[in-house]
Amino acid sequence: MGRVRLIGRLDIKGPNLIKGVHLEGLRVIGDPQIFAARYYEEGIDELIYIDVVASLYGRNNLTEIVRHTAERIFVPLTVGGGVRSTEDVKVLLRAGADKVAINTAATKRPDLIREVSGHFGSQCMVLSIEAKRIAPFRWEVYTENGREKSGLDVVTWAEKAVELGAGEILLTSIDQEGTRQGFDCDLVRAVATCVPVPVIASGGMGSIAHLVKVIKDGQADAVAIADALHYGRVSLSEMRLATANLGISVRQA
Repeated sequence: MGRVRLIGRLDIKGPNLIKGVHLEGLRVIGDPQIFAARYYEEGIDELIYIDVVASLYGRNNLTEIVRHTAERIFVPLTVGGGVRSTEDVKVLLRAGADKVAINTAATKRPDLIREVSGHFGSQCMVLSIEAKRIAPFRWEVYTENGREKSGLDVVTWAEKAVELGAGEILLTSIDQEGTRQGFDCDLVRAVATCVPVPVIASGGMGSIAHLVKVIKDGQADAVAIADALHYGRVSLSEMRLATANLGISVRQA
């Protein structure tokens, strides 16, 4: 097991950090800048910003938040939500993003993946997958922040996207998201064992045990944490200690 990255996930609506359950019932938590700064000080490996309403309005409104963050926080920053063209990517990278996460636009026009990785490198092109279980060991890709069915099978889509140039996959379980009941380890393992790129597990962390399980059983390369960090249920130092005790290597703060 290589080094596992601990990533703070911040879902944004307008100027606010929000959190939902199953990507619905969004609750305002506070100023994302304050939370991002705190996670950076505590030694987070990376940050992910997702504009959760961007696809609805056809634009990403995170440019200013990204610019402000990049001036003060020096860890890799992934930004997603409403990214529909290489021009959109260029704007976010100029603002200070290191990577972009694309979901809805990529399902509608898969060649966008090839274009982004061709222009900016595959390490910049993160495929965001919102997955919903439809049968045992089968999941469907959803878009528009979990609102729309795509008809795509999650594992098949992940494999195709990597062939097109996706360098990383942000994999969110809609079933588990916001529940604090643990990750969908079967989902994470199904994707992680089929693609040669890093898979970030997202959705469901409520305890240290959940973190350890998704790394060991799910074979996640990285873990995105939202609720457990936002509400201080689990600290980054506790996460590092628990994983270190199991011989799982994570960056030391």
